[in-house]
Amino acid sequence: MDFNGRHVVVTGGAGALGGGVVAALLEAGAVCHVPTTGDGGTIPAALRESTRVLVHPGVDLADAEAVDRLYERLPPLWASIHLAGGFAFGPLRDLDAAVLHRQIEINLVTCALCCQAALRAFSRGRNGGRIVNVAARPALEWRTGAGMAVYAAAKAAVAALTVALAEEVAKEGVLVNAVAPSIMDTPANRQDMPKADLSAWPKVEEVAATILFLASPENRVTRGAVVPVYGKA
Repeated sequence: MDFNGRHVVVTGGAGALGGGVVAALLEAGAVCHVPTTGDGGTIPAALRESTRVLVHPGVDLADAEAVDRLYERLPPLWASIHLAGGFAFGPLRDLDAAVLHRQIEINLVTCALCCQAALRAFSRGRNGGRIVNVAARPALEWRTGAGMAVYAAAKAAVAALTVALAEEVAKEGVLVNAVAPSIMDTPANRQDMPKADLSAWPKVEEVAATILFLASPENRVTRGAVVPVYGKA
């Protein structure tokens, strides 16, 4: 997949999956724009040191004006990949209302605002573009969301947004898709679940490869897909 010289936004680039996606994009020749709420210090040093990783610090992705400012100052944009989000676990009866609002904000609102700003950026370039969002397995298989109902609902909203938006912008040459990972093999998940069968979990690099295809110029026809990336789990 050839991203040579193409500019790509990656939200959530400081996370495990984000780092994998940025690394894969760099290998494919892309220029990566990584917005962060802080100063970018949590992004792996090997990525920060690349001249093709441009960190945009102090960006609140739930703030429409901040997101618009970010995208308005970018060079002509090829793709926008939205990995920012967060997880909440626990029975609904025990959760504070603030958890509900926070899950909607960090998962759905950030995704929707970045999609909106990316579409405006694509319109300025007039060359179409690619959007890839991240849902989750409970977004497709609701019963697997037991014990995490608020998270499942927020990610299901991301999946619905993805499919509806794909239809909305298809004639503009913009292809919108999402991936829906199961539990991925990350250091944090290994620590939280030390007795799990790690061989069944999809690797970050494998999920990143799927994201890269959906965001790539080689993807010419796939839109409105929420692709399961479960591995053997």
